[in-house]
Amino acid sequence: MEYRLLGGSGLKVSALAYGTATFGGTTGFFKAMGTTEVDEARRLVDLCLDAGVNLFDTANGYAEGRSEEVLGQALKGKRDKVLISTKSGFPTGPGPNDEGSSRSHLRQALEGSLRRLGTDYIDIYHLHGFDALTPIEEVQQTLNNFVREGKVRYIACSNFSGWHLMKSLAVADRFGWTRFVAHQAYYSLVGREFEWELMPLGIDQKVGTLVWSPLGWGRLTGKLRRGQPMPKSSRLQETADLGPQPSDEFLYTVVDALDKVAAETGKTVPQVALNWLLQRPTISSVIVGARNEEQLRQNLGAAGWNLTREQVAALDKASEQPAAYPYWHQRKFFSSRNPLPV
Repeated sequence: MEYRLLGGSGLKVSALAYGTATFGGTTGFFKAMGTTEVDEARRLVDLCLDAGVNLFDTANGYAEGRSEEVLGQALKGKRDKVLISTKSGFPTGPGPNDEGSSRSHLRQALEGSLRRLGTDYIDIYHLHGFDALTPIEEVQQTLNNFVREGKVRYIACSNFSGWHLMKSLAVADRFGWTRFVAHQAYYSLVGREFEWELMPLGIDQKVGTLVWSPLGWGRLTGKLRRGQPMPKSSRLQETADLGPQPSDEFLYTVVDALDKVAAETGKTVPQVALNWLLQRPTISSVIVGARNEEQLRQNLGAAGWNLTREQVAALDKASEQPAAYPYWHQRKFFSSRNPLPV
């Protein structure tokens, strides 16, 4: 397993991380994601550790906190060997202050995560989304206090736009507070908008990227093929409408290209899709999920080798999409002054 620095920090994370949104789901969206309980979670965690994975990602909003509970129990006796990443911001109750990034809610959320995970500190603590109602100064000062108290080692954000992230960094710098070292973001061969602004920002500000849903919301698992119905066992049957919506033609063009590269390399479609991400700028770790050992072993096989330059170029071409404004304008008229990061 390769280990990479997390943004501008000195913390090294495994190139592949294990995402536990599949832990503890009992109803609705998270039941469709997975229903892994403690005994199976222990086996999956041990398999990750054997492969060199040191980062485990969860959130207090996954399965109403049950994901954190299952992960915490699965890691008993192993806490000193791993890094734990969790998030806050999603609703945790019916009250008006049970969501967002206010000082009140963040304090409540952190203490709840520590209790469920059975630990006295979080290695990487994320804001799960941007709270436009809470002053950024309040948010960043609260996170800085968590670090000073020793309850959080590093802070990060997730699903921010470029200006959200840049303003948060500027506020932290103004007051000498702890900066975000990472941004957990959606990025895949069928969702490359991340490259337009967030990737250049990450390069400039030394913010590492932790990629969530690297297989395009389950569309690049190798189960979807042109002219064939969606498999009945796919979680897309229940969750497709909640995520990104690539057109069928675009999706199958990418899948066709993945099939070709998979045949050349002797790897699977998801392994190729994950390896492509591992070669992109700013990527510190790609978060992979799995509902069973077979899926996990396959995903872990994405590390330890590299696509050729020609194979990367072929996948780039198949997955290229028209850029939104002002990015198309910058690329067309100011390309010499705005070189692409990839």
